[in-house]
Amino acid sequence: MNPITGSIVALATPLHEDGSVDYATLRKLVDWHIAEGTDCIGVVGTTGESPTVNVEEHCEIIRVSVEQAARRVPIMAGCGANSTAEAIELAKFAKQVGADCQLQVVPYYNKPTQQGQYLHFKAIAEAVGDLPTVLYNVPGRSVADMAHATVLRLAEVPGIVGIKEATGNIERAQWLIKEVPKSFAVYSGDDPTAVALMLCGGQGNISVTANVAPRLMHELCMAAVAGNVRLAMELQFRLLPLHRNLFVEANPIPVKWAMARMGLCGNTLRLPMTPLESSNEAAVENALRVCGLI
Repeated sequence: MNPITGSIVALATPLHEDGSVDYATLRKLVDWHIAEGTDCIGVVGTTGESPTVNVEEHCEIIRVSVEQAARRVPIMAGCGANSTAEAIELAKFAKQVGADCQLQVVPYYNKPTQQGQYLHFKAIAEAVGDLPTVLYNVPGRSVADMAHATVLRLAEVPGIVGIKEATGNIERAQWLIKEVPKSFAVYSGDDPTAVALMLCGGQGNISVTANVAPRLMHELCMAAVAGNVRLAMELQFRLLPLHRNLFVEANPIPVKWAMARMGLCGNTLRLPMTPLESSNEAAVENALRVCGLI
């Protein structure tokens, strides 16, 4: 895989009002992101409601996205699970249908030890080694935190090519960037601090904000990766209201509402996710207006 650099959208999964997956709109979103400059499309992650799609839907979302992208941009397939065997099966499917890489989250809820995490990701890489693996550390959701030393061990495993670092801790990110092999990519998974991570040497941002502002996020990432601090911060300050207000409730509740407000998809979520509280609508709408998106 050629190294992915820039804006990787953590794509929301569009749903019909009855809760079924809206594959026609999914195809339109893929085309829109390509036209807007998104550098890679990540599907069936947290923002894509991976906890509430079933296995058949999970696989079909990957397949449809790969088919629609038609090699115009890479597809990063979310294949994570708290079962190693299930994660391997999802990764095998993603490889079979032509995904470019896989995103593998730290197993959630069952709280594996550091050795358990190491063996989990190592087993995936060994089973599906020709589908490059990007690790995903998000202890705010998974509870288990992948220690720095564990990342360094995994960075030496063939087939593991990078990490989505979503703690928002810039000191921690700097140590990763400093100590991992040069060929190992460090991506932000936290929109508010992504510009700082990239200016420190990170390769890109796996972004929620990119769902509604793909062109601006692409430009921000390109500026930050190139070390253009002035332009990167100009774009960051413009996007700050979105970074904040797309998280006034649990992701993807606010971004789904924002996408619906922009006419990109419906506002349907699956339980236990619920629609944005009416008291938060004004904040999200104002953020869209400030950024010139509506």
